[in-house]
Amino acid sequence: MTFKTLAAAFVTLVVFSACDKYLDITPKGSQLVSTAQDYYDLVAYPNRGYPINNFQYLVDDQYMKESNVIGLTPNMNTINFLFQEQEDRVSRITASSFYNQCYKYIAQWNMIISLVDESTGDSQLKTLAKAEAKMFRAFDYFHLINVYAKAYDANTASQDGGVCIMDKYDLEAKPAKSTVQQVYDFIQKDIEDALPYLQEKPTNPYHPSLAFAYALKAKVHLFKREVVEAQAAAEKALQLNGQLIDLVQYEKLGGPSKTPIIAENNPEVLSYMYVNGYTEMNFGYSYILSPELTSMFDKEDKRFSLFYTTSNASFLDIGAGASYYNVKYTAFFFPTVGLKTPEIYLMLAECYARQDQFTKAIDMLNTLRKTRIEGDKAILAVPTTRKEAMNLVINERRKELPIGFHRFFDLKRLNLEPDYAKTLVRVFPIVNKTVEQKTYTLAPNSRMYIIPFPLDAMKLNPNLRLNTDETVPF
Repeated sequence: MTFKTLAAAFVTLVVFSACDKYLDITPKGSQLVSTAQDYYDLVAYPNRGYPINNFQYLVDDQYMKESNVIGLTPNMNTINFLFQEQEDRVSRITASSFYNQCYKYIAQWNMIISLVDESTGDSQLKTLAKAEAKMFRAFDYFHLINVYAKAYDANTASQDGGVCIMDKYDLEAKPAKSTVQQVYDFIQKDIEDALPYLQEKPTNPYHPSLAFAYALKAKVHLFKREVVEAQAAAEKALQLNGQLIDLVQYEKLGGPSKTPIIAENNPEVLSYMYVNGYTEMNFGYSYILSPELTSMFDKEDKRFSLFYTTSNASFLDIGAGASYYNVKYTAFFFPTVGLKTPEIYLMLAECYARQDQFTKAIDMLNTLRKTRIEGDKAILAVPTTRKEAMNLVINERRKELPIGFHRFFDLKRLNLEPDYAKTLVRVFPIVNKTVEQKTYTLAPNSRMYIIPFPLDAMKLNPNLRLNTDETVPF
């Protein structure tokens, strides 16, 4: 069977159970998969989605059309958009697609890790399947811990509440909630266990490559501020795959309308994951860039001019200064929440900046910018302080990684550092003159950055409780 056929077959193997929030997998005696090849193919999971609806607007990069806020009954989008910290979030998050999806994928990785050794077939393929599943399990736990818990702080991580670790194929488990430190330890162990066995060029792009693995390793170290280790991993990832699309030349070829770059032809992609699905950028107006982020792009910046529009009154308030992605996924595949090669350059630039290697940091940024911006505007001058260098890196991350959860994660981790912490300020409305304009703020230490666990999951597992001081209604 092909990996697509097996992925479809897996749906008959696993069923979301209304009674336990984890996957209910067909007992071993009824398995459809039995060989090492079957399990290896099950690692390839097309169309993995990570919905961001419970935290999409807790950033300074996303925006909403005014008619989707004014006069509406408060909902999670409007509460987050207006930074209404005292509103009841807990009772509103009755379920969570993000939470369910992550644990659905983890259940699949656990099944592979737990059962592949009992399959028939090549022992090396079994080892490879297990290693790839561990790498993806690390990826999913990294996102769970950064949504539902406090950002990693070495001083408090061993006491800060984290998420539940499901580490094996167990249908009845109701695990205790681990600490942030324990979850990061688990993530890093999975990565280290997997690295020796992964391939530089897997059989298809839905399997994790070595470049993906080292990029994820670098990211985890960076979020822990283990800068030396992050740099070493990022340098290794860059050696394995440092490809960038030259958008300046791409525009001269006619851009997406003349030269489509579909998913499998985008050399920057390290992992095929999405916010909702592979067609999501057909609905780019769902991810409106804020006036603040829109204003940060130079007119020579092809990241903006090739892909965004400010002039569609159906989806934007003309005059607000916002913009949205306006290119079909069949014309250009834009990675949203997975890893891609530009982030490797950005992580390396941050590592160098944090070690006061300012020239090397700016060289990394300029290498990336020269493929994005035409002319002299591409070249940044070398700053003289760490804070200046870091601000250049942070701003470049915003422009290069504008959709998904990159900015949400960056705000959380950077808010732990006084030099880079940011109070978000939203002035709203901008265009509508019949409603009083107000200024809304979100403090760096706001509990809103920690998303409440969904009520259905907490009801089913009494060991799972909030990582904030909000009240659970049972």
